[in-house]
Amino acid sequence: MALDGRVVVVTGATGGLGRTAARAFAERGASLVVVGTNQARLAELVADLRLPAERTLAHAADLRDEAAAGRLAQAVVDRFGRADVLLQLVGGWVGGKVLAETESADLTAMLEQHVWTTWHLLQAFVPRLLAGRWGRVLVVSSPSASQPAGKGGPYAAAKAAEEALVLTVAQETRGSGVTVNVIQVRAIDEEHKRQPGSSATTPEEIVAAMLYLCSDDGGIVSGARIPLTGGAA
Repeated sequence: MALDGRVVVVTGATGGLGRTAARAFAERGASLVVVGTNQARLAELVADLRLPAERTLAHAADLRDEAAAGRLAQAVVDRFGRADVLLQLVGGWVGGKVLAETESADLTAMLEQHVWTTWHLLQAFVPRLLAGRWGRVLVVSSPSASQPAGKGGPYAAAKAAEEALVLTVAQETRGSGVTVNVIQVRAIDEEHKRQPGSSATTPEEIVAAMLYLCSDDGGIVSGARIPLTGGAA
């Protein structure tokens, strides 16, 4: 599958999943915008990708800030003229306590990490995707958004709200050429030590789903929660 000429924005790009996604999309001809909070780590990622300078942009931003997301979107347009794919891979988890023992600050942190970052990115990028009449938005979430377990209330609440935002936008963009989907994973097996029966998912498995959804054939899918939790041995 070729993505020649597509402009792909990867947030949380210096994490294990972000790096795997960046490499896979770059190998298929896309131009890459890698986003994180540490400029030095972003520069290392760009060096690892070994792409021509005209196909990369490293942009440090705290996406909890609305203005920062707006500056990111403008930087992408200034550099490449447009954006085509938004991969929202900003992660983070707070939990381990029953709700009655959980501090309000934990909920605030999860809302900022998952809800506000996604809110700001959707507002900044969706109008630009619509202007190009082709686009893909993918957010990585968790089954706990709809089936929360104990001792994970702040994370589950934030993921539920994030998914609601994303699936709302999917309805608002139907028929536009822009698709919006959620990929759900329980845990990411970055070290590839998954045991038989585990429901963890490798970065490569997640990225394979992303590549399909970002293809022209994948344009038939929008507004979906796609569970990658089968636990293949």
